[in-house]
Order: sequence, then structure tokens, then C-alpha cells
Amino acid sequence: MKNIKLAYAGLLALLSLLWWMADPLLPKGYEYFALRTVAINYTGVLAMGVMSAGMLLALRPVSFEPLLGGMDKAYRLHKWLGVTGLVVAIIHWLWAQGTKWAVGWGWLVKPARGPRPEQTDPILRFLQQQRGLAESVGEWAFYAAVVLIVLALVKRFPYRLFVKTHRLLAIAYLALVFHSVVLIPVGYWTQGIGPVMVLLMAGGSASAVVSLLRKVGEQRKVVAEIEELDHFRDNQVLKVGLRLQGQWPGHQAGQFAFVTFDAAEGAHPFTISSGWQGDGRLVFMIKGLGDYTSRLPEVLRVGDTVTVEGPYGRFAFAGGRPRQIWVGGGIGITPFIARLQALAVQADGRPVDLFYSTSAPDEVFIARLRRAAEAARARLHVLVTAKDGRLDVARICQAVPEWAQADVWFCGPAGFGQALREGFTARGLQPGDFHQELFDMR
Repeated sequence: MKNIKLAYAGLLALLSLLWWMADPLLPKGYEYFALRTVAINYTGVLAMGVMSAGMLLALRPVSFEPLLGGMDKAYRLHKWLGVTGLVVAIIHWLWAQGTKWAVGWGWLVKPARGPRPEQTDPILRFLQQQRGLAESVGEWAFYAAVVLIVLALVKRFPYRLFVKTHRLLAIAYLALVFHSVVLIPVGYWTQGIGPVMVLLMAGGSASAVVSLLRKVGEQRKVVAEIEELDHFRDNQVLKVGLRLQGQWPGHQAGQFAFVTFDAAEGAHPFTISSGWQGDGRLVFMIKGLGDYTSRLPEVLRVGDTVTVEGPYGRFAFAGGRPRQIWVGGGIGITPFIARLQALAVQADGRPVDLFYSTSAPDEVFIARLRRAAEAARARLHVLVTAKDGRLDVARICQAVPEWAQADVWFCGPAGFGQALREGFTARGLQPGDFHQELFDMR
């Protein structure tokens, strides 16, 4: 979380500083219409800057993972940038349209404006001629972007529809790029803000085109065939075993992939539940949490062809402490299963305590988990919520007296993870020693 907070704050600070260097922050006499121009320019720069960065992250660039802490963190940053772009764009629109309304209602008097000087530069003259069109295009693109971003934030909006509508944001973004290029003050292009905005909008535009062509992650996709299906009915988990039919770069325990079982539904992210053995096989443990995943046991068949894109993520158990504590809440147990398999093949010498908290225990599933823990020489602690109550920091510390020597790895519900993070840091655990996968792509 620290890395993406720094990246988020750093981008806003950079755009603000470069804008401030290019534009008078305090208009002479604080005259309203001069202040309005400054506010419109600033909010326009901020909105397009963060939207452009968000478009770049939508390509799932693996080169950013070491900087941001994994693709799950990159998606969290993508969400923050989208929400920020939405809020700032609304403020930008209010400054532009609200003033026009106030003039129309007689609340403000628009100052007289003399004739514009004739442009001799053909490029600047062309841009000046496009101002009216750019304003109209930008206004309608703004309305479309507001609707599409709000739909993306509404979790009850079906995922299959979200995938389709979210892609339309690329069209709205390209329209906003046209709006910005035409209306950005000419003087900005010769200041520091100019090259930065060019880079951001050029990268964002390229990303938008890739998205519209449905080529995101194309180089990391592999076709696979389902060779095993095992449904654990008590905890509503489906084990899906795949045999890859193309080149796979290998993966580390804790990484995830986007799997497309149905092209109409689109790709869903799932944690890889198997260690990489170089045999072309992957296993996913899929919890029936919604309409789509709940139907998978009924619709999937051995022999079906699927597409796998990845691997992604940095939840790689690479902490520097002498022991580790793992906590899996519900289906959050999946990355730990993969790590247990890896440790069974090659131990790293660190004692491991694995806590598995579940509200829907499946005895067959738990038996397999026990065997995997034994093979990896890890201590397994199973807590069934109805019988044992909620797992908290006090119970973990009681079960592991040496907890202060460990780093903690958590995967599960966000609220559960936040409670554990706060509890451990209150007891003296360094924030950097608590690792949490933010497995939320919307």
C-alpha cells in the first residue's frame, strides 16, 4: 500500500507543481472570470493527467509490478486514479458550466472581450477554429465518462456487463484527449507541463486503442484445456486443473492469472493454487461467490478450452524475517496451498504457521490441506467460525509465542485483513512486515 500511496500522491504533486510553474496561481485582483480560467486549466490538467495514468495501468504492465508491489496494487491505484479523475472532472465541468448558468440567470456579468488576434501560425489557427467542436465533444465525453465510471464502481452491476461498458471508457478518453489538445493554453506546451502531458496523453491514447482492439495482455495469454474438475460442495469451492497448450513463463506461489472460461463473460482473476513444476499444469480453486462463479460447477466440462493470461502479482513470500505467519480467510487460502506445494519440494528453512479461517468447512478439502501442510512441515491451524469464533491477533499471538520474529502474509476479506494489520502494528509489528493481497479488480 505504501508504494501506491506514494505513486498517487507523487503524480498529483508533480502535475500541480508543473501547472503552477506554467500558470499564474493568483490572478490579478482575484477577478472572478480570471480565477475561473485558472481553475478550469488546473482541474483540466489534473483530470487528464490521472485519467491518462489510469489508462496506462489498464494495460496490466508487468514492468510496474516491482514499483507498485504487484498487479493487485496497480489495480487499486487504477481505481483511485479513476475516482480522482471523476471528481476533478466534475469540478472542472462545474467551473465551466456553472458560470454560464450564472450569466444566463443574471447573477454574473460576463466582461466584454475584444476581438481575438488573428493567428498567423497555421497549427494554432487550426486549433483555434476547433474550439467550439472541442468544447462540445468534451462535454458529451464527460457525461459518458461519469456514467461509465459510476457503473464500474457499483459492485452489484454484473461483471460481464462491466467488462463491456468499461471498455467504452477508452472512446470517451480519446474524445477528452482531443478536447484537451485543442483547449490547453498554448503557453503550456513550452513549459514543463507540456511534455509531461504529451507523454501521458500519448501513452493513454495508445492504451485506449489496445483496449478497444481487445489486445490487453495478448502476449501473456495461453490456451489451456480443462483436465480435472473437483467440486467441494460444503465450502462451495471448485478445483479446476488445466493443461497448458502453449508457452508459460512459470510462476511463483502466490501469483494469479486472468482466466476466460466464457468469452461473453470475459476474463476473471483467480489465484493460482499450484506450484510450478514445469509440467504445463495449473490448478485454480474457485469459490462460488457470485452468479457466474456459482454456475461454473454446472457449466464446465473436462476437455473444455479456456484462456489463461499471466502470471501477475508479487505476493511471493519473500519477507526477510526468520519465520512466517500465514492467514487465509475463506478462499484466501489458495495462494498458501501453492506455497505449501513449493515448500514440499524445496524448503526455505523458515518455520511457518498457517491459519485457515472458514465459515463453510469441507472435510475433504481440509484433509487435503492438512496433508499439504505436513509435506511442507508447516503448522496448520484450522478455525471454523461457527465453532471456534473469529480469528484475531490475540489468538494468533497466543498460538505462536514467537510471532514478533515473523512477518505476516494475509489473503482474504479486506475488512478481516485491515483488522489484523491494525492489531499487529499496535503490538509493534513493522507495517512493512504485514503483506496483504488486495484482490479487488473493481
